[in-house]
Amino acid sequence: MAKTAVILFNLGGPDSQAAVRPFLFNLFNDPAIIRLPQPLRYLLARLISSRRAPKAAQIYARMGGRSPILPETEAQARELKRSLGSDDYRVLIAMRYWHPFASEAAREALAWGADRVLLLPLYPQFSTTTTASSLKDWRRAAAKAGLDVPMAAIGCYPEESGFIVAQTALLRQALAAVEAEPAQRGPLRILFSAHGLPKRVVLDGDPYQMQVERSVAAILRQLNRPEIDSVICYQSRVGPLEWIGPSTEAEVARAAKDGCAIVVVPVAFVSEHSETLVELDIEYAHLAMRAGAASYTRVPTVGTQPEFIVGLARLVRNATNYDGDPVSGSGEKPCGNAWRRCTCAS
Repeated sequence: MAKTAVILFNLGGPDSQAAVRPFLFNLFNDPAIIRLPQPLRYLLARLISSRRAPKAAQIYARMGGRSPILPETEAQARELKRSLGSDDYRVLIAMRYWHPFASEAAREALAWGADRVLLLPLYPQFSTTTTASSLKDWRRAAAKAGLDVPMAAIGCYPEESGFIVAQTALLRQALAAVEAEPAQRGPLRILFSAHGLPKRVVLDGDPYQMQVERSVAAILRQLNRPEIDSVICYQSRVGPLEWIGPSTEAEVARAAKDGCAIVVVPVAFVSEHSETLVELDIEYAHLAMRAGAASYTRVPTVGTQPEFIVGLARLVRNATNYDGDPVSGSGEKPCGNAWRRCTCAS
């Protein structure tokens, strides 16, 4: 069997307080994030990273001084390798904005003697700002490393059964715990929270919002609790542009005003990091309780849930398109012609 290097894409995060500012610079210097030509993008990235670094450093200080995203991704890589069950696979990590970068993974794949490469983003829903950016970065890194082998790529898997089953199971556990509380008499509301995007990115044909909606619809079908109210909302807004909505902050406040027991599902995140551990767990929890919510519960990310890992392994084994064009996890083009920024092959 051919030796296959499976490359897990993720965002990355600072591994020390000293890494916060350069991590932010790398993020904002990405043309997929700030769509300006150089040197304007470079200058703006320096300005934004300098201004945001002190506040960001405080956020990471609340998590022990570093982002947990690399240890979380390493655990997922180990479990995926175990699930694949063959030494013909090696699972490597390529972070977009901090170590280990794609260049490091490409050199490791080359040194191992990979016969082919499969790119697997830990972003179930495709966006130009995440998956497409990582794919472009990988191609540059692989070319520079001299890694010239057949390549396949999974572009998205918003309705992959392992992902949906794992997230639904965690949601069911959270709902059962809330409903078991003796004081729980009021309405429940599920907030499916995803990272936001500027509205103009979606209007330009990015399919992310549509794919988030498909993930939520699949989870709700699996959950089969139509009597529970639910809302899709978006968090982590930065900058002056109009973002897709409604915002998670506004929906937390609205649910609290309605006296709801709030259950938040991080539907577009598969590992814990600052947006879940600080923004959802601390900032929005405080907002909910100040505003009068009956309770506030945050559902964990799927992490290393067995069903999710089995689903990733299934994507790896089913990948047969090694001509370089990304495909969806279903093997079909899921977005239609309206979403022109989707790069998945037909």
